[in-house]
Amino acid sequence: MSITQAFTFEAAHHLPHVPETHRCRRLHGHSYRVELTLAGEVDPHTGFVVDFFDVEAVFAPVLAQLDHYLLNDISGLENPTAENIALWIFRKVSPDLPQLTAVKVFETPMCWAEYRA
Repeated sequence: MSITQAFTFEAAHHLPHVPETHRCRRLHGHSYRVELTLAGEVDPHTGFVVDFFDVEAVFAPVLAQLDHYLLNDISGLENPTAENIALWIFRKVSPDLPQLTAVKVFETPMCWAEYRA
């Protein structure tokens, strides 16, 4: 069984390793959406793979690091592509959510990156 919980945050970034003419080299912002997917057996007593409130509690401090910040200023996100953000989130969250199997980061409703363990 798998479950997914979504979160949103607002942040700015620029991509320092793209050509000067690339529009993402300039500072800009996104309304990001993050989806955390967890998988495992359903606990017969609770009926949960993981309680959504537990997922929210684990992710809350990570979300606070991202929301309304310049992502380039965050250690480990100096090149904050959607791919790097997804991997960064996975590394931050997975120690406390061992059932985490995927992190999906949407920069827009039409483009995203997904890291799968």
